[in-house]
Amino acid sequence: MLKRHVLMALVGGLALTGCQSPTQMLAEEQGTATQVAARRGQFELNCPQVTTDLLSSNVLQPVLWGGQERAEYTVGVSGCGKRATYVVVCALGSPSCFAAASR
Repeated sequence: MLKRHVLMALVGGLALTGCQSPTQMLAEEQGTATQVAARRGQFELNCPQVTTDLLSSNVLQPVLWGGQERAEYTVGVSGCGKRATYVVVCALGSPSCFAAASR
């Protein structure tokens, strides 16, 4: 009986997540994405005080069927007279993000 309740809770959680608009999903992850970009910028620019500007955001569809959706952000980081742009990818619903240098 406990397994059934756990399964129903998981399905209910997935249903609620599926009802969010792309804009809502992007807004939820935006703070984490800009923090990740700021930390990388602090290191690469050798500057403890940086500011961030969100340049763009997009929901990436899974590559494989049943895969996880991801949010992609382009974040500008500036400080100490230097600027850099990073592409940050976050797995939706997860606290993990990765910042890569933009080309």
